[in-house]
Amino acid sequence: MKKALTLAAAMLIASAATINAQQEMARPILKSNIKLANERMTPEALWAMGRIGGYASSPDGKQIVYNVAYYSVKENKSHHVLYIMNADGSGQKLLTSSAKSETDAAWIEGGKRIAFITGGQIWSMLPDGTDRQQMTNDSTGIDAFKFSPDGKHVVLVKQIPFHESIKENPEDLPKATGRLVTDLNYRHWDEYVETIPHPFLADVTNGKITEGIDIMKDEPFECPVKPFGGIEQIDWSPDSKCIAYTSRKKVGVEYMISTDTDIYLYNIGTRVTTNLCKTEGYVEPKIDATKTMKNQSVNAPENMKNNPGYDQNPQFSPGGKHIAWLSMARNGYESDRQRLCVYDFETRSKKYMTESFDSNVDEFCWSDTKDAMIYFIGVWHATENLYSINWKGEIKQLSDDWADFGSIQMMNNGKQILAERHSYTAPADLYVITPGKAKKSDNKFAMVSTKVEQITHENEHILSQLGKPKVQQRWVNTTDGKQMLYWVILPPDFDENKKYPTLLFCEGGPQSPVSQFWSYRWNFMIMASQGYVVVAPNRHGLPGFGREWCEQISGDWTGQCMDDYLTAIDDAANNLPFVDKDRLGAVGASFGGFSVYYLAGHHDKRFKCFIAHDGAFNLESMYTDTEEAWFSNWEYDDAYWNKDQTANAKKTYDNSPHKFVDKWDTPILCIHGEKDYRINYNQGMGAFNAARLRGIPAELLIFPDENHWVLKPQNGILWQRTFFNWLDRWLKK
Repeated sequence: MKKALTLAAAMLIASAATINAQQEMARPILKSNIKLANERMTPEALWAMGRIGGYASSPDGKQIVYNVAYYSVKENKSHHVLYIMNADGSGQKLLTSSAKSETDAAWIEGGKRIAFITGGQIWSMLPDGTDRQQMTNDSTGIDAFKFSPDGKHVVLVKQIPFHESIKENPEDLPKATGRLVTDLNYRHWDEYVETIPHPFLADVTNGKITEGIDIMKDEPFECPVKPFGGIEQIDWSPDSKCIAYTSRKKVGVEYMISTDTDIYLYNIGTRVTTNLCKTEGYVEPKIDATKTMKNQSVNAPENMKNNPGYDQNPQFSPGGKHIAWLSMARNGYESDRQRLCVYDFETRSKKYMTESFDSNVDEFCWSDTKDAMIYFIGVWHATENLYSINWKGEIKQLSDDWADFGSIQMMNNGKQILAERHSYTAPADLYVITPGKAKKSDNKFAMVSTKVEQITHENEHILSQLGKPKVQQRWVNTTDGKQMLYWVILPPDFDENKKYPTLLFCEGGPQSPVSQFWSYRWNFMIMASQGYVVVAPNRHGLPGFGREWCEQISGDWTGQCMDDYLTAIDDAANNLPFVDKDRLGAVGASFGGFSVYYLAGHHDKRFKCFIAHDGAFNLESMYTDTEEAWFSNWEYDDAYWNKDQTANAKKTYDNSPHKFVDKWDTPILCIHGEKDYRINYNQGMGAFNAARLRGIPAELLIFPDENHWVLKPQNGILWQRTFFNWLDRWLKK
């Protein structure tokens, strides 16, 4: 099966130059000729899958244009194409015609044309893919764009030079590779910060776009905010007179310790910018950069009206009377509860709509031109489902699936929602949701009778040939007297009379939900398909179980959450007869990698092997290594050199995994990317070196060209093969 599917994947995505023609012929071959029914997922199958990205419905709501990325393992690159289809999923047509990737499709001219990015420029075409015309000839290149509702203007996101933290080298030394660093925030995520994005206001005339003016001219600040911000951080008012945008207007040390992004309103006529989050004349209190902001005056109750935390992703209401955005209350806390904030332009007041929803709002959209309702996605009890909220703050639940819904948008027919949906056993596809009437329910929120229709089946030609794992849910009592949910994922050919090697999955974040995610690396379907049972706990420190549960972990990384991991795996080993307690492994990335390093010294011989990806190993080193100091400050409380450390800070440093290597006794695989500036690669190397010096079987998979993730196809295949070779070596003897 492995060779056949590798060949099929190669036929599907052999090269970027020929992928369009190959895709058209390869899909029927995969569907009709490759006999893989009930076969198991492999790394090659995973990387053969198309990945649905951005999407948009036409102004009349009758058509949808969307992006799909395909990956060539042979060429070690991706290629993005555009499709169009009817709103019911019929009439799918491939629009791409170039060897270059085409992305960021948007409807313009009232639906007569589709704009998109290719080769760093904006082009447009008719909805049937013909009459392609180049709209920009920009000297800088364009990262993203958003047209005004009247079509006369467009916001262009472009990179500008940035030398606040890294000085520009002398002109007579063009080949010098050194960088003179003068302040913090000199590198972020996976790059040295020598450019930043800015929004430019450009005119549209007769299908051509000017280079535009920088609406943040001479401001050394980002918009969108790195490393993950995109065009969702910018929006146009319905009358096309104003632009709302997200920015953290700080540099250097101030940037590195702060999560204070704000929503700004730029008037294109007067060119005046207004901060919608801060009161006029606000001056930020002095902040100690080496301590948590939990108890500093910037987060005092009297300053909460100034929105000191994350504020991002503004959306004007269709009627133009309001603007909503996602808002976190406290500065320095990147995992604070994310609320829905609505600003009223008439009263100049803010209202937090979702206070009765004790979890995060992750995505939202306005319902209709009456500004009557907002739809949103939120995590509760380990799933990301759909909800609605009205001006009274009444929340209704639209879906109750064992699945995660992704980004949502109101379709332009005003009656339906377009969304992406995925789960442990299904990659992303597009769905149309039609809300109905409320009905009685035992759930916390009133349920709404909702019609959910799948309109794409991007990977059905592969999924239909693979065995599907079974998913179960269990609740268990924790050591502090609470109830914890954990997922159990079973192999496709599960036999309850057999015993299976079992993996404890340790989540990252530390406050990221173990919901029904689909990952192309930490993929539970492929783990189960390789013959493993997966136990995935929603331990303390995860959203979706109330604020108290989520926030318990800060300052207690090695306490209750570690007890929760062991509680979950012990419950599975002792109460699920198919779990082989003599063949247990623990795996995880980021905070999950930290968890693995800690458990390696505290597991009482439960586990037979470990895998840690991009995990923190030495917390003292981590404090000054990471580029986002706000994270370490909030989670540890103090810099390690402070003599007046809190009790939590002392406990955190005293329990760093590197201090328990003397208790390590189990084989361990360490994985790290050298371009990971969030958790530097010296952490993974230190753990591997310590294990080998101790005489413990260990391997180190190091990627010189990867960041906190693994993004290149051949590296992804190498990651999966190394991962399963290690597990098979120690758990399948």
